[in-house]
Amino acid sequence: MAVYRLCVTTGPYLKAGTMDSIYTTLVGTCGESPKQRLDRVGRDFASGSVQKYKVRCAAELGELLLLRLHKERYAFFRKDSWYCSRISVTGPDGTVVHFPCYQWIEGYCTIELRPGTARTICHDSLPLLLDHRKREVQARQECYRWKIYAPGFPRMVDVSSFEEMESDKNFALTKTAPYVDQGDSPGNRYLPGFPMKIDLPSLLHMEPNIRYSATKTASLIFNALPASLGMKIRGLLDRKGSWKKLDDIRNIFWCHKTFTSEYVTQHWCEDNFFGYQYLNGVNPVMLHCLSSLPNKLPVTNDMVAPLLGPGTCLQTELERGNIFLADYWILADAPVNCLNGRQQYVAAPLCLLWLNPQGALLPLAIQLGQTPGPESPIFLPTDSEWDWLLAKTWVRNSEFLVHENNTHFLCTHLLCEAFSMATLRQLPLCHPVYKLLLPHTRYTLQVNTIARATLLNPDGLVDKVTSIGRRGLIYLMSTGLAHFTYTNFCLPDSLRARGVLTIPNYHYRDDGLKIWAAIESFVSAIVGYYYPSDASVQEDSELQAWVSEIFTQAFLGRESSGFPSRLCTPGELVKYLTAIIFNCSAQHAAVNSGQHDFGAWMPNAPSSMRQPPPQTKGTTTLKSYLDTLPEVNVTCNNLLLFWLVSQEPKDQRPLGTYPDEHFTEEVPKQSIAVFQSCLAQISRDIRERNQSLALPYAYLDPPLIENSVSI
Repeated sequence: MAVYRLCVTTGPYLKAGTMDSIYTTLVGTCGESPKQRLDRVGRDFASGSVQKYKVRCAAELGELLLLRLHKERYAFFRKDSWYCSRISVTGPDGTVVHFPCYQWIEGYCTIELRPGTARTICHDSLPLLLDHRKREVQARQECYRWKIYAPGFPRMVDVSSFEEMESDKNFALTKTAPYVDQGDSPGNRYLPGFPMKIDLPSLLHMEPNIRYSATKTASLIFNALPASLGMKIRGLLDRKGSWKKLDDIRNIFWCHKTFTSEYVTQHWCEDNFFGYQYLNGVNPVMLHCLSSLPNKLPVTNDMVAPLLGPGTCLQTELERGNIFLADYWILADAPVNCLNGRQQYVAAPLCLLWLNPQGALLPLAIQLGQTPGPESPIFLPTDSEWDWLLAKTWVRNSEFLVHENNTHFLCTHLLCEAFSMATLRQLPLCHPVYKLLLPHTRYTLQVNTIARATLLNPDGLVDKVTSIGRRGLIYLMSTGLAHFTYTNFCLPDSLRARGVLTIPNYHYRDDGLKIWAAIESFVSAIVGYYYPSDASVQEDSELQAWVSEIFTQAFLGRESSGFPSRLCTPGELVKYLTAIIFNCSAQHAAVNSGQHDFGAWMPNAPSSMRQPPPQTKGTTTLKSYLDTLPEVNVTCNNLLLFWLVSQEPKDQRPLGTYPDEHFTEEVPKQSIAVFQSCLAQISRDIRERNQSLALPYAYLDPPLIENSVSI
């Protein structure tokens, strides 16, 4: 008689326990145990419980290969969910084998768990284990199907497949849901108390292992309701028309002010702060260093000489590498929207900036169109105060549109969703890359589904607050993806290509490079342990299928993107994984967390403009300026969104925090500890630096970075 001792841990979450009967079967190289119920006196699987059981076998089973969990009805109780964290099995000889689970188990079913030791397909030779890998991946492909949301978009999760699974319908493993215009969806409707339509059906069916926890859901609602009700009670969400005076905007969020939002309110119209935001604002990826001016921006030395001062000229500053350009060409053909029944307007400006000897980045010239000419004047700091301020505000509106649609939603949310989908569909639980990436996919599919149901849907919030609306959003993102490259995706390469490695006071760059290096070191240790040679990468068919699916589904098979469709060396794998983890965590924090800080003062980030770009100088007044800014209700709806997305709901897991122990071997566990130590040092360095800054930059402080795109 051989006795195996099991230690079963139930997750500590709300409703994680179950009343269902749980049985287990152990499978080893020498046989398998009888199916045995795990039962003790009292309730066995309460939330947060750790229970011990014995499984008796006629003989030892040899090396344990699988652990089967059978979840079945108990008496008259209704079926419920169970969150199993892990199971440890101690064999007759005292050997302990850990079986990580960390998933919700729904209904009556049987699941099979592998030991925690990570293994690529090249490490498995037994037909039983190879078949298990294949069946596991097929089951996930049934659950997570791709959907074409819009032409030119990265593919995304088809939430209707979750409803089909609940209904026990049969469907193809590789089926891709075609593009369907959501305007005809009967579920896309207005709900009481909401200013926009909500695609309710897409929110009702969500696979339990990707949906928000009860804690995070409650926190999200609690963050939203007080601010929304406050605006509603004061009538701000329904008030149309222009703001009477700029100071009235200060009172929108009288109880949600931050140090940074107050700093922005005080300094928003200063040229120094305008330039600062290109380095450390929410869209710190726009600047390119120039060696010569483009033909479409005919700025002359005489125009900018008063700002450059004596002893230098425009050509000299170009040669010194001190002239930079922010080019919003992508907006030139963007569709425009109507808000409150009125036509809105979009510009595609070119903004020229100069790095002065004191290390400040200052705007030199602004042209509000891509084609020079008499109807597209070049605005200068020497123009009248209101002309220059309006020109800068048009640039800030373009910043808003490019940042929200491309830098933020496309390049973090949508791409990270594609990475999550490919990871779930192509890699089994025992794969080292799955174990590495899973924490960085947490809640991404859920938050993007919420965004599509409330923001991106027809008559959703994007249609209610932006000058381009949903049609313009689709245009910007599809055009942005068509021009997005692997160089843009990898921070060190992007900084080098844009020529911004030596600009002083570029805290996003400095902090980002430190975090990139920490992630790269961590990933190198993991990859080096499991992939000792080029052949080990090339022969991993699951890994290659994962890379290929990302290339075809996220980047639509576009060779010019530079994204790999196949990986050949451990070094290539390290770079690819580093970029994915960085963009799922640090990059998202950098472009998301400061939205309320920099946008609460609406003129610094207007979501729409109600008058066309000026074609002549000397016509702008305070009244015409206020009549160009968004109306009161448009402003408030947009600021409500800024507040919500800048507040990470509870149930957070900062970068490098891995409470779910998917890796059970000592080497990767030591690598995690080193990674955490490195992040802690980066945090100390950032906080020490911030003490001497007039405006601290904390968006890339590791404890404030979420592991994944989850809001």
